[in-house]
Amino acid sequence: MKSKITIVGVPMDLGQRNPGVNMGPNAMRYAGVSEYLEGLGYKVTDYNDIEIGKAEYLEDPKINLRNLKAVADASETLGEKVDSIVKSGEFPLILGGDHSVAIGSLAGIAKNYKKLGVIWYDAHGDLNTPETSPSGNIHGMPLAASLGIGHPALTNVLNYSPKVKPENIVIIGARDLDAGERELIKARGIKVYTMHEIDRLGMTRVIEETIEYLKDRTDGVHLSLDLDGLDPADAPGVGTPVIGGISYRESHLAMEMLAEADIITSADFVEVNPILDERNRTAVVAVKLMGSLFGEKLL
Repeated sequence: MKSKITIVGVPMDLGQRNPGVNMGPNAMRYAGVSEYLEGLGYKVTDYNDIEIGKAEYLEDPKINLRNLKAVADASETLGEKVDSIVKSGEFPLILGGDHSVAIGSLAGIAKNYKKLGVIWYDAHGDLNTPETSPSGNIHGMPLAASLGIGHPALTNVLNYSPKVKPENIVIIGARDLDAGERELIKARGIKVYTMHEIDRLGMTRVIEETIEYLKDRTDGVHLSLDLDGLDPADAPGVGTPVIGGISYRESHLAMEMLAEADIITSADFVEVNPILDERNRTAVVAVKLMGSLFGEKLL
């Protein structure tokens, strides 16, 4: 991995409806993310938070998208910042905020790669569109938008689309997929390891297969880690918890194996909600997983 890490906070809470996730970046800062990574030998720069607009109360019922303009504007701002970080030769580490932040993350990152790969570590597919979404919440749409599917304000961030190809995506930990998402996964041939596969194969084999699948077909890999990918027993401070998730130890193993493979070129950690948390426990989990991703070892 690159020796220099630039942190960008995205206090986004407009892609969903639970208050508190906008405090996620600072919760991870309070958990010591910069100090922790510096202790591993990295030079860490914290860009602080990008500005997020206000909620839009006059919504267009025809498009089924809550806070579309504010989310799209923030995605443009984040995309430009992340693009500049990648061009400077540093590792972009984005702290959310709800998972709609990945629209901007991927927009800025994918500009710098011809065949960007994506590992989507999440209980959800985030492959909804305005037509398939039960809620209109944009945090359930970032992967679809990055594939070029959805509203133009989301798919065309930084004036290009798509950001990633379906054959370069691996979803890990899925256990709550809407009907439209299941159809899209099958139609586009997206590789998914649900909790069934993780339980049956074990995390070691899942990550080995993921690395083997992505390493030769991509020229960079973005990790988008939603803390609700973990079981709520280990990460309670998330807005959309789903029981039966990936364990804390399995997640450390996954991060350790990705570090050994040295394929991750950017990352975002999202959906930490301190209001729903227990003594900042989920933010601490996020920071510990970052440590494993960046090469921390016991011996």
